[in-house]
Amino acid sequence: MEKVVVGISGGVDSSVAAYLLKQEGYEVIGLFMRNWDATLNNDIAGNPTLNQQICPQEQDYNDALAVCTKLGIELHRVDFIKEYWDLVFTYFLTELKKGRTPNPDLMCNKYIKFDAFIKEARKLGASKIATGHYAQIVGNKLLRGVDLNKDQTYFLAQLKPDQLKDVLFPVGKLTKAEVRKIALAQGLITAQKKDSTGICFIGERNYQKFIQNYLQPNPGPIINIDNNELIGEHQGLMNYTIGQRRAVGINGNNDRHFVCGKDLANNTLYVTFGQDSEYLYSDACLLEQVNFISATEPTFCTVKFRYRGADHAATLVYQNNNKVIVKYPGRAKAVTPGQACVFYLGAECLGSGIIKTLYKDGQKLWYL
Repeated sequence: MEKVVVGISGGVDSSVAAYLLKQEGYEVIGLFMRNWDATLNNDIAGNPTLNQQICPQEQDYNDALAVCTKLGIELHRVDFIKEYWDLVFTYFLTELKKGRTPNPDLMCNKYIKFDAFIKEARKLGASKIATGHYAQIVGNKLLRGVDLNKDQTYFLAQLKPDQLKDVLFPVGKLTKAEVRKIALAQGLITAQKKDSTGICFIGERNYQKFIQNYLQPNPGPIINIDNNELIGEHQGLMNYTIGQRRAVGINGNNDRHFVCGKDLANNTLYVTFGQDSEYLYSDACLLEQVNFISATEPTFCTVKFRYRGADHAATLVYQNNNKVIVKYPGRAKAVTPGQACVFYLGAECLGSGIIKTLYKDGQKLWYL
């Protein structure tokens, strides 16, 4: 009997993944990852769970244990707290210092869930690993999940082909509603559990207060880019992202306004008024850390600039030093340095790169 180690998170998706694999005849073992320790990591300000009798991660472990007991499978537990800090959270803070908006979920998948986790699963004798991601592997191709509203290939697009070689995604062929229906029918404690949100493995936080645990506030001017008028004071560029329209810090101004740029050298935040402002749009970007899962490196494809974002028709122009220029003449709104640009050919996820620089009409945008 083939042995599969399933990443059991204490959520409904991984619970049903374990159930489905057992139904298919695999020998299933659960492995729960603990990647964050609030006390050890000074996660105090902005943490709404400090005074709870049981922390969310312990509750997740208890739920995972209940699921595995119900299914009659072993559950092992492993700590990757140091690995997560060194490889994911340090990257997150470094990118914030550069004025960018990083996506820790991609790096967590790259270094923890599909690297450190796989190594731990091998120690348990696994020939394959499985997770509750909404994605599919057909042949050597990574395909979008059937439920396009939950498809998670965006977060897997920095993985190397070898990292997906022995991976199963049992819920990728199902919709979220079907997953919950299965969990209810099997009496799993996670059937109605709310999906986790917030920073990967950390959870929901008051973002600006949370960041102050690690980066000191550095106030500076907020400028209306439409008329170069000083209209407020920001509390540190790391607190804001392109396209943001809430909690920007413009007191008394109720007009629709959006963050459209950051000048790191002058510690200046730029805001524009009106959701269709030209300052929110670009038509090309330069990517670094380009990674291909597929053997196909296309000239034409579609790209996504954020999870659940629209697909944009694009042309890829390959550069030296593992960089790519992406041209999307239809223009895109609020493309953000530090985020991923993910490549697709139809349902296939080809890979991704990290957005470094934005352009419009052939010119680098000076305010980014």
